[in-house]
Amino acid sequence: MPDSQNKKGKKKATIRQQPTPPTQDELSDGYGASEDGEAMEKDETELELEKLVFGDDAGFREGLKLYRNDTVDLTKERSEEDVVIGGTEEVAEGDLDAVDDADLFFIDSGPSINPNQELILAPQTEDIEGETDGAEPPAWIDSDDERINVSLASNPRLRKLRISESEDIVNGKEYVKRLRQQFERLYPVPEWANPSASRKTSGRKRRKLSDAASSSSLSNSEDDMSVDSDALSTQPLAKLLQSTGSLTQTSGTSTSTHKKLRPEVIDIQRTKDVSGGQPSAITSLNFHPIHPLLLSSGPSSTLTLHHISPNAPTPNPTLTSVHIRSHPITTSAFLPPTGSRVFFSARRRYFHIWDLTSGSISKVSRIYGHAHEQRTMERFKLSPDGRWLGLIGSGRKGGGTINILDAHTSQWVAQVRVEGKGGVADFAWWGDGSGLLVLGKGGEAVEYNVQGRMVVARWIDEGSVGTTVVALGGKRKGSAALGPDRWAVVGSQSGIVNVYDRNTWNVGAVPERPVPTRALGQLTTPVSCVEISPDGQMFVMASRWKRDALRLVHLPSCTVYKNWPTANTPIGRITAVALAPNSQMLAVANEQGKIRLWEIRS
Repeated sequence: MPDSQNKKGKKKATIRQQPTPPTQDELSDGYGASEDGEAMEKDETELELEKLVFGDDAGFREGLKLYRNDTVDLTKERSEEDVVIGGTEEVAEGDLDAVDDADLFFIDSGPSINPNQELILAPQTEDIEGETDGAEPPAWIDSDDERINVSLASNPRLRKLRISESEDIVNGKEYVKRLRQQFERLYPVPEWANPSASRKTSGRKRRKLSDAASSSSLSNSEDDMSVDSDALSTQPLAKLLQSTGSLTQTSGTSTSTHKKLRPEVIDIQRTKDVSGGQPSAITSLNFHPIHPLLLSSGPSSTLTLHHISPNAPTPNPTLTSVHIRSHPITTSAFLPPTGSRVFFSARRRYFHIWDLTSGSISKVSRIYGHAHEQRTMERFKLSPDGRWLGLIGSGRKGGGTINILDAHTSQWVAQVRVEGKGGVADFAWWGDGSGLLVLGKGGEAVEYNVQGRMVVARWIDEGSVGTTVVALGGKRKGSAALGPDRWAVVGSQSGIVNVYDRNTWNVGAVPERPVPTRALGQLTTPVSCVEISPDGQMFVMASRWKRDALRLVHLPSCTVYKNWPTANTPIGRITAVALAPNSQMLAVANEQGKIRLWEIRS
């Protein structure tokens, strides 16, 4: 036991005590000091190394002078007023925070992609909106845009930004300006964003359409009809026309006069088809009397307005459309002579009126006192003067009837009855709108004067086997008691088309069975479409029961054109045809819902 204690004591005696570390104050007081307490001086080697690593004041000033290539005295204080030389500011030494970044750095963009071409100076334009002298530029303006070069000719999508064909390179600032101009050209500034323009428009005297008073007169017709206002509405026509300059041109402002058509050979050229056709067959086509618009409708319950512009970036685009659920439209037409309203109907006891000036759509539900004779309003025609609306009655007892309504008030005005079996086949308004020609399915024809409320003549179509369609057109000589139309074209179930010259017809002198000027037998199936051009130089006849069954006939020679259509003309089964008010455009619709256009030249 004592020996073990002695061994432990010897081990404890051999352990040395570790020194304690110096404090921060002792280190600061004794750092760099000699044993005598004096500071150690730096030798030349240490000073040279310190200068190479950290630099000194003299080297910093010299380097700054070499970079800026300017004699700036860094020891001077900044003066109270900055000296402006050549439009740039001289800042005092020591206040480098106020120096523009462009004066301290530059961007090395590398060699130009077109070193052999010089920059073509663009014409001076106004500064980008937001750049004003003396004010801080907006956040979207970058000073580096002036150093960027953009090639307009090398990129096909940028060629439209060139002013001339030889122009190629522009700087970034000019490139931004032209992009802005292109955007404003495609999307004009709306009226709500331009107060000055809206004030001018409101102060300008606007021309009102002749049928603008129809809304006030509707209240006076409650005894004879019922008008319901649905929730349907669209944009007014003025809104649709405000951003399209070519659309506001009238169809009558043609730069060249339309020449007379030659018989047997016609100069007709196909143009771009109307885009955005119907998903089903098109049963009705109608040109606007003033604007280059085409109205189409069909069983798809959609009414579509097309802008006729074959040379536009998107040829003949769709302007707007109206869809009414479960309403397969059979007939649609613009109201002459202004075309401010559209009438359309289906196999229903009512029809709709679309007011293009306001965008509202109203429904005429019934005609009191004649509801039993008008169970459907699917077939109608508007008079050329825009005063009357003729509806083919559904009753066949004792013949057929035509109910005439006021186109503005929808009031019942008169009724025309034709003797015979099968009811009314078709009818056509006189050119001045003062009367109409009604044909029964048995060939019976009645000339009715709406103003006098009387029948002025009766005659029978020669050799008619089930009359289908009738059309009036041209200018006649002599008395206007039977209207101003010279030609009466009648189609039948057998495909025969009779052409009558009404120049020698007068009231009291109309033959009971007149002899047609020409009986055309080019069609072998029932005639479904007959349309006379507004200038009276030709007419179109077609049948939907046979493919490509369409012919053009010259007037007054009554000869069929032989050079068109050809075997390669893509027509299909024709469901509707229409001729433009200037007689220079032919529109043909088929069962596939496509609308094809042809330009009639001479």
